[in-house]
Amino acid sequence: MAEDQATAAMETSAVEKQPETEAPRVTITKRMMVAIDESDSSFYALQWVIDHFSNLLMTTEAAEAEGGLLTVVHVQSSFHHFAAFPAGPGGATAVYASSSMIESVKKAQQEASAALLSRALQMCRAKQIRTETLVLEGDAKDMICQAVEQMHVDLLVVGSRGLGKIRRAFIGSVSDYCAHHANCPILIVKPPKEITT
Repeated sequence: MAEDQATAAMETSAVEKQPETEAPRVTITKRMMVAIDESDSSFYALQWVIDHFSNLLMTTEAAEAEGGLLTVVHVQSSFHHFAAFPAGPGGATAVYASSSMIESVKKAQQEASAALLSRALQMCRAKQIRTETLVLEGDAKDMICQAVEQMHVDLLVVGSRGLGKIRRAFIGSVSDYCAHHANCPILIVKPPKEITT
């Protein structure tokens, strides 16, 4: 009995002697990035951010002083100036695009990007979200991760298209790649089934 009391006293004194630790600091997310493309799932992700984080991104004076900002990014695919086609038993034939074709494709890409970003900005302005837009060119997976690093993004948000295992294995998943390679926390927003079908 005396041993139990002595052990209890030692445990109590050991607990009392432990140094006090500070409460963990909560970092306020100041810069968010949402990656969009033509899919409904990417716009669902943007709307989800607007609905759930608008208090951090509002255009009020207090929010501007804190620096909350939403960056909406769209990545255009690089246009390849040539294509190779099998031309019989001897090999392939390279076909080069004319300069007028190149200009036409680039113009169409710019118009498509402008339309997507305009739609995104309208959604953000409706809720008075402090927003900037960014258009990049290249592989979406790599360009998004590079932009996250260069811009010191606190949270990356991407939509999930719900690709099956086979399609994801062949064409890859931007959200999966970003989840493994982005230098910040990432939120993958999965839309309801009625949007993905």
